[in-house]
Amino acid sequence: MTTQIQHVDHELVQAAAHIARTRCRGDNHTMAAAGRARDGRIVTAVNAYHFTGGPCAELVLIGAAAAQGAYELDTIVAVGDRDRGVVPPCGRCRQALLDYFPALKVIVGDGERIRTVLITDLLPASYVWADHQLAAE
Repeated sequence: MTTQIQHVDHELVQAAAHIARTRCRGDNHTMAAAGRARDGRIVTAVNAYHFTGGPCAELVLIGAAAAQGAYELDTIVAVGDRDRGVVPPCGRCRQALLDYFPALKVIVGDGERIRTVLITDLLPASYVWADHQLAAE
């Protein structure tokens, strides 16, 4: 059962949509992501497509946030170029997001039906790499 959180961070969705409209050009950059850091800052990023498997916008966002000193993200959203709207994270991104931010909220859905869910609901019964790290200490 998915835990829906009542609040949708529309400012975050608008930030990602703005980046998708203004920075995604051609086939190399087709997705934008925005994340809200725990201190309230918004960090944005775009994917870096490459036929060898370039990173998704959500993964680029993790690095961009760290480069800005934002090591704790509260909420994330990805938006496609060409007005595709909110796009849920792929499986690889879901696992990475869960490992980095186990309490992360993710905005998913389309049109008027966007909603906020916990990352754990997008990847149920998952292996949590962070648990492995704690056990190794």
